[in-house]
Amino acid sequence: MSDEQLVIVPIPSLVSVLLHHEQQKGAPLTEKDVLDITEQAACVAMPRDVAAQVAEGRGYDDIRPEHAWEDWKAIRPTLPAQP
Repeated sequence: MSDEQLVIVPIPSLVSVLLHHEQQKGAPLTEKDVLDITEQAACVAMPRDVAAQVAEGRGYDDIRPEHAWEDWKAIRPTLPAQP
């Protein structure tokens, strides 16, 4: 067994999940919304190098679950407007 450290990775990305919820809501997500959605997100454990490959393939770093609200506020203005 490898002693490589595993990291927890939301699948699908929290960015995509939160954006989808915001589009469904038709209004900006509140802090409570973001925290509730993040707590319910499906996650998998994977080696750190595999997680880095996932992020590279996606083309962006995901929101850190432990800093979901702060990260969401920072990344939200860079995302496409609601269709």
